[in-house]
Amino acid sequence: MIGYVTLGTNDLSAATAFYDALLAETGARRVWEFPRGVAWGVAPDKPSLAVMTPFDGNAATVGNGVMVALVVDSHEKVDRVHARALELGGKDEGPVGARGEGFYAGYFRDLDGNKLNVFCHG
Repeated sequence: MIGYVTLGTNDLSAATAFYDALLAETGARRVWEFPRGVAWGVAPDKPSLAVMTPFDGNAATVGNGVMVALVVDSHEKVDRVHARALELGGKDEGPVGARGEGFYAGYFRDLDGNKLNVFCHG
């Protein structure tokens, strides 16, 4: 149902470097790019994540209550992606661990303050 999710940025080069390094941990790669943004994905027919400067030219702001969840296939990958986000300058928003039965996740904010989660089932 979801084709892609876009997060706003005020520093495209910093955001691109953050997501290049972070999403490499999930097996994603750049699937398109143009002057205002870049998107990463694992396949053309799967959802992708993009960062862009706002179309209207105003500053990007963070939506309160908005979060993007990145699915991976193991607890180890959740641990690795969450740790990598923090190494890259992201902020911890909830340590890695079990969140109810069969749901393992860690929460963080990117360099622009956008909230993300990396999770797996099982």
